Amino acid sequence: MRIDVHAHYFPTEYLDKLDEFGSDFTAVARGLRAGDDPGDIDDRLRMMDAAGVDMQVLSTTPQLPTFDDADRAVEAARLANDLYADLVRRHPDRFAGFATTPLPHGEAAAAEVARAMDELGMIGASIGTAVLDRTLADPEFEPLWAELNRRKAPLFIHASGRDADSPLISEHGLTWIVGAPFEDAIGVLHFVRAGITARYPDIKVIVAHLGGPIPFLAQRIDDNYAHWGQGFPELPSDIWKKMWWDTANFHAPSLRCSIDTFGADRIVLGSDFPYFQDDLYTRAVSYVEKSDLADDTVHGILDGNAVDLLGLGDS
Repeated sequence: MRIDVHAHYFPTEYLDKLDEFGSDFTAVARGLRAGDDPGDIDDRLRMMDAAGVDMQVLSTTPQLPTFDDADRAVEAARLANDLYADLVRRHPDRFAGFATTPLPHGEAAAAEVARAMDELGMIGASIGTAVLDRTLADPEFEPLWAELNRRKAPLFIHASGRDADSPLISEHGLTWIVGAPFEDAIGVLHFVRAGITARYPDIKVIVAHLGGPIPFLAQRIDDNYAHWGQGFPELPSDIWKKMWWDTANFHAPSLRCSIDTFGADRIVLGSDFPYFQDDLYTRAVSYVEKSDLADDTVHGILDGNAVDLLGLGDS
């Protein structure tokens, strides 16, 4: 079973709700054949079939309801999860969903994940790499980590698309070219440095875009980890091997570096749909096949690792 763990779905009603509550960010999610119009769904299924993808696991990242007002954050998150559940009910063999979380409100996020998983059939949760002005190490998020750990649930971490708060990125058109993968790395470093993976070892952490530059910098991070604030609970390279990393990078040397760094069994297929469509969606699969990897490694990445991780089918 071929599962794409990194695919976005942006129902118009949800984006409109974000706008109503003050988001200034939804334009990048509109007009991409990624909504709930029947034609959009048909196009998505056609592209999945062309690439041999059986199922997409959908997430609203980075269109997350990160509002200071808890009521607004929860209302938007509930709407997103209800809309996701509706699509999954209509196509149960083709889609699954990561729950949208109303962070920075940790107790509310834990409650909404519980509702989404117990009542709506979501398989885990999704978060951004930063929430407003807070890192993932913020103590207020602890109830969410505890709930996910109790459930041994997947947690999908994706760049927030906010330029890592750097004008050197935002003012030069680099938000998605380098800003997003840098955010992946920075967000995950804050996450593991705070000891979250040590306190909550049963969360199944999945990181987008092969973790950005983390594979390239893995030795440098190991060499310096003890000197960064409170340091890490253990050697970072050991932590990386307990997490999962999706392939939405599309560069064979980077993929091979990631396999060497994390282990072949820790790499799962990701497409970053809808930002890569048609031939570029098929490339999400074909680049893995053409990356000069052993056959069993290719099979694991494309058809086995995500099945084992998510329990969604038989490999």
